[in-house]
This record gives sequence, structure tokens and C-alpha cells, in this order.
Amino acid sequence: MDQLSSVLSRFSISAGVFYSGQLCGLSAFEEPNARIGHIHLLKQGTLHVQVQGRKQETFTTPTLLFYPRPTRHRIMADDVDSTEVVCAEVHYGSGPTNPLASSLPDMVTIPLSGDSRLQQTVEWLFEEAFSHTSARQLVMDRLCEIMIILLLRHVLSSGQVNGGLLAGLTDSKLAKALEAIHNQPGHNWSLVELAETALMSRSRFAAHFKEVIGLTPNDYISGWRVEIAKGLLKQNKPVGWVASEVGYESASALARVFRIRTGMSPKEWLKAAGTT
Repeated sequence: MDQLSSVLSRFSISAGVFYSGQLCGLSAFEEPNARIGHIHLLKQGTLHVQVQGRKQETFTTPTLLFYPRPTRHRIMADDVDSTEVVCAEVHYGSGPTNPLASSLPDMVTIPLSGDSRLQQTVEWLFEEAFSHTSARQLVMDRLCEIMIILLLRHVLSSGQVNGGLLAGLTDSKLAKALEAIHNQPGHNWSLVELAETALMSRSRFAAHFKEVIGLTPNDYISGWRVEIAKGLLKQNKPVGWVASEVGYESASALARVFRIRTGMSPKEWLKAAGTT
């Protein structure tokens, strides 16, 4: 299994189209407690985008706009432009603070003419969105999820990453070490072991890891373990069993780390996640 597939298998990512059609006036996405990302696809016309605290941007050709994390923004169009869009929500099983979403820029924009495979998928999505065929919503949602994978491929190949996990996957020196961490989160990884996996000295590995990913190896491992624990908790696994699976000796040890990283105990987090 390749690195991206391995990471995606750990995180439950789903997407669903909630609007397709002509955009007239203003649509605001400013929920203060939102825990989702957004995708906006411009099919035709002129689309104005305003992100809080930034200069307004305008798009006039078919474009994919992706907000991987909750971001307050507005999209606008004039009646005369006949602007058509498809909008979707992106949900992460472990929440929007997971390492995958955190390693992406606040906003990713991709002109559809720049990626043929992505363009083909979006054109199929447009075809479904502006038709009245049976099972239309199901097809659109599945196409959205395929589109996210193609989008991540594009981001990796073009280097549009914000440090973190995705930057590490594209770094030839760190990729094998990350693969080891991802595949064996319960192992008691030492700096020496990880450095040997990367074929680097311990000091050089630690410095390079921090430079590329933005975290120390120990902080990254701790964060990865918590994210894996979140997924297991959502499967109703006992906290003690989850702690053992991700490398902690007891439920209380996991709870301490969990609270440091999330501000909540595992049970509190699970309860909160169930209400979003």
C-alpha cells in the first residue's frame, strides 16, 4: 500500500454535495462552531470569494476551491453573470484538526484545465449535479470523495503543502520513517530507530524532521497516536484497549496525552464528536 493510501485508510473522510445550481447574490459560510471543510466548484460565470481578513479574490474560469479546515468565508456572484457552482461539505471522522487537514494550506485553488484527471471527474460531477437522473445525490457524493483523493494527489505533486504530514510524505529522507510510525503507532519508537530508518544520523534526523514537518518526532508520534485513538474510540472500542493499541500502558496514560492535545478526556471527546 502506498503512503497516501495508508494515511487515508486511517482517516474517515467523507464529502457530500449540498448545493448545485446558479449562484445569485451572497452565500456565507461563517458558522462559529463549524467542524467541516468546504469545496466550491465553479462551472461557469464569475465567482467572488472573500475570506475573513483577506483581500477578495475573483475567479472567471472553471476552478476548484478547497477549504480543508473550518474557514469563515463568503462566495458571491452577480445575477448577470449566470454563475453556476457546486458546493460540498467535507467531514473528517477524527475532526478537522487531524494531521492530513492540518498539513494543507488554508485554501487550495486548482484551475480545472491544469489537471486532466481532476477535470474529467469534476465534469462528471457537473453532469450529475445539473441533471435529474436517479440516485443523483449518491453519485455526486461518491464523485466528491474521488475528487478529494485526486486533489490530494495534485497537491502532493505540485508541492502545495503547509508542512506537516504531507510535506513529510514527499520528503525522500523522511518518508520511510513516517511509514514506520504510521504503520506501527503502538511501537515505542526511539530517535535512534527512526534515524536508522531514514539512513541519517540522530541529530541530523531530528533537525530535518523539525524543519520539514514543523514538529519534533516525539510530538508527531504523540499526535498521530491520538488521531488513531480517535478513530478507534468512534468504533466503540474500550479506552483501555485503545490505549494499548496506540502504545500507552494504561487508559489513564492515554487520557493524559489526550487531554493535553484536545483539552478533553477520551470519553468527553467522544461525546462531543457524537453531537457534531
